[in-house]
Amino acid sequence: MISGATLWASLPIPAFLIDADDRIADMNSAAEGFLNASRKSVLGHPVWDQIAIDAPIEGAFARARRDDSALFVNDIDVGSGNRAPLQCGVQVAPVVDHPGQMLLMLSPRELAGRMTQTHSAKSAAQSAIGMAEMLAHEIKNPLAGITGAAQLLSMNLTAEDFELTDLIVAECRRIVKLLEQVEQFGNLSEPDFHPVNLHDVLDRARRSAVLGFGAHMTIIEDYDPSLPMAWGDADQMLQVVLNLLKNASEAVVSKHGTITIRTFYEHSFRLRRSDGTGKTLPLQIEIIDDGPGLPAAIRDDVFDPFVSGRDNGTGLGLALVSKIISDHNGWISVSSTPGRTVFRLSLSRVPHEMKT
Repeated sequence: MISGATLWASLPIPAFLIDADDRIADMNSAAEGFLNASRKSVLGHPVWDQIAIDAPIEGAFARARRDDSALFVNDIDVGSGNRAPLQCGVQVAPVVDHPGQMLLMLSPRELAGRMTQTHSAKSAAQSAIGMAEMLAHEIKNPLAGITGAAQLLSMNLTAEDFELTDLIVAECRRIVKLLEQVEQFGNLSEPDFHPVNLHDVLDRARRSAVLGFGAHMTIIEDYDPSLPMAWGDADQMLQVVLNLLKNASEAVVSKHGTITIRTFYEHSFRLRRSDGTGKTLPLQIEIIDDGPGLPAAIRDDVFDPFVSGRDNGTGLGLALVSKIISDHNGWISVSSTPGRTVFRLSLSRVPHEMKT
């Protein structure tokens, strides 16, 4: 039988055991290689002094410990004082039967060499989006012809054959709807930044939800009335919140699920960048549902295009949400356990120079 110590040492990704005081209690050999430091020299040191993560991870880490839940964050820069940052997925989970202890695991996208420069990655993504947009446009043209032909044929068919043409029309329309969502990535303009009252945006989204896709849900508002104005595009923020509410409504299996919309101010919430600069993101929005939680197979990729936990899902809603939040220089994260899934948006307030 393989011992736990052998399994720990054999893990191919950097893994850290964090004690209740946020100090490194243990680390495997892959973690030593990642930090370019020996286990002996690191044990007992505060984890955030040894690992530099380009995201406000400390607060989310503390909440995961408090709620005894897991946390997954994708594609962020992680480095240390002894190495250049790499783009990684970060996973955090509580240690069973050891209250307060947490397991922190890193999944580097590039195990050898430095991370691809951000502007190069962004250019590649834009090229892929451009190609998808072009293909979507070209595919929609013949689909329109197929739909029209099927509708003409149906005019002289029996009821039995009409079902077949009706199926053709319905499937063509479904594909067109999917292609239109793909085109949104290319057509979405840059945010038109203005002061935004987030509670107005949330109220508009809530009213749309209760009159439509979320009519079966109980939506609870837990707002901080003193929340200052955000700096963003109100229409795009509305699209983000609607997508998250729709996602939560569809995730809840029961007919009487609950969604909580929570806002609060967290002054210490700061996005750290690999170049040492930072940006304060104090305005917090949480969309919380009591559904079954994210499937384990997609937790690491939930914001990637075409990744969906539903049979008929397109996997584009959360990808679009992630893109809009990124364009707003904000941050989005998710933590999920059965019975509680939390999508959290962190946004900036109106810049001081824009207030005068």
